[in-house]
Amino acid sequence: MLTDLLQSPYFSVFLIIALGFMLGRVKIKGLSLDISAVIFIALAFGHWGVSIPKALGNFGLVLFIYTIGLQAGPGFIDSFRSKGKTLILITLLIVASACITGVGLKYLFGMSTPDTVGLIAGALSSTPGLAAAIDSTNSSSASIAYGVAYPFGVIGVILFVKFLPKLLRVDLQQEARRLEKERRSQFPVLKNALFKVTSSSAFGRTLGQMHVRALTGAVVSRLRRGDEIILPKAHTTLKEGDYIQAVGSEDALKRLEAMLGSRVEGELPLGHEQGIESLLLTKKDMINKQLGDLNLQGNFACTVTRIRRSGIDLLPSPDLALKFGDKLIVVGEKEGIKSVARLLGNDEKRLSDTDFFPIAMGIVLGVLFGKLNISLGDGFSFSPGLTGGVLIMALFLSAVGKTGPILWSMSGPSNQLLRQLGLLLFLAEVGTSAGANLVETFREHGLLLFCSGILITLVPMIVSAVIGRAVFKISSLDLLGTITGGMTSTPGLAAVDSMTDSNIPGVAYATVYPIAMILLIIFIQCIAVFVA
Repeated sequence: MLTDLLQSPYFSVFLIIALGFMLGRVKIKGLSLDISAVIFIALAFGHWGVSIPKALGNFGLVLFIYTIGLQAGPGFIDSFRSKGKTLILITLLIVASACITGVGLKYLFGMSTPDTVGLIAGALSSTPGLAAAIDSTNSSSASIAYGVAYPFGVIGVILFVKFLPKLLRVDLQQEARRLEKERRSQFPVLKNALFKVTSSSAFGRTLGQMHVRALTGAVVSRLRRGDEIILPKAHTTLKEGDYIQAVGSEDALKRLEAMLGSRVEGELPLGHEQGIESLLLTKKDMINKQLGDLNLQGNFACTVTRIRRSGIDLLPSPDLALKFGDKLIVVGEKEGIKSVARLLGNDEKRLSDTDFFPIAMGIVLGVLFGKLNISLGDGFSFSPGLTGGVLIMALFLSAVGKTGPILWSMSGPSNQLLRQLGLLLFLAEVGTSAGANLVETFREHGLLLFCSGILITLVPMIVSAVIGRAVFKISSLDLLGTITGGMTSTPGLAAVDSMTDSNIPGVAYATVYPIAMILLIIFIQCIAVFVA
């Protein structure tokens, strides 16, 4: 009965996942395999003859890669600008050292060129690399060498990234908190402050005439004159003895103090008909609109004092483009705030809703993009493939954010659920596929090709880890993402993803993966043409 059940891929895949989770929770000296244990269970099942349909694995792959791309997209451009050169150099180092190792082993042991390029593609678990190897050598032996190197190309990267933080004596969670703190420090902390108008240069002038926001960067939220609390507008005239409450960075508040007079202790209350509320932007029509275009003060007598996005407080400058999920802190008359809430949406439920049309359409576009054949000149051509096409499209759509009524972003919980589901299906299929012929391939083609594949997998990771830390001094999270991306290893990224809640490795992976794929294809074609 059990044998019959194991022939059912649906039963087998969930049994592999369940057993993988059980194994992943086992800790030895504080180290566990977590979700990546699924692939080791799958290897054993594959050796025992259990198979998972390739289509199911590809389904999981596109879900995992698409959700990673959507999550990494918002930070991709910033990462590329700030660290792109360093990450690309490390990626070049990974691919070049893998190819140099392969060519060195070829001359050392007298291997054929098809075997060499097949081993390189398998060691970096690159299907586009295998296609380039077969096409460049016109030999099927490249695929045999690929099959020999591929299992350790998958397993080796997982084990390496699992052990690397221990070897470097790095606490990934602590490092993630440190990097998040550094990221936040790039944005000034916003504070409330109270000022008394004592400067004669401010008497009798309106806030508009003084260009308070433009010259100081602070936002005036309310004014007290005697016992009256006033919500100021551009035409509000300042008088001696007025009290002004404002929000801004410390530097902005100091500039405002120089303009108005003196800074005092305290905080102004709100009147009975006035209020301050946090409003969520959840209406599609408002996404990507600039705050100044909404003219909230003129239309609703309301002022935005700050905008909270991804845990960071932003100054509400008129040219700030609004994003889905932004939290706007609004001060104004209660009726005006209600109108602003209707304008913005303010529907918390919308943040957790999942619209499957953008997900399906985005993946369709990614698959189609992956089919393109891009000529690089002089006989070199490149196709993004399934993984590259879906990843690049997800990054692009995440950057666009919204097209007409289509919102390409996804809520955090929905992204996490789909990502893990896709990952589990992918690992189960990859593991059973690699395990099916592992022992037979090793027996047939011997120790030489297998050990050569191991070296081609390990050398680039060791070299990049040493140089990445010692020379470029990049963070462990960036390093892990760059290694998995440079090795074109989606299972490796999955292992890293299970080790930290930070999206930094995913951003680094997304930054270098397409580049690594192109470099590997070019290097393999060069070896096939120029190495005898």
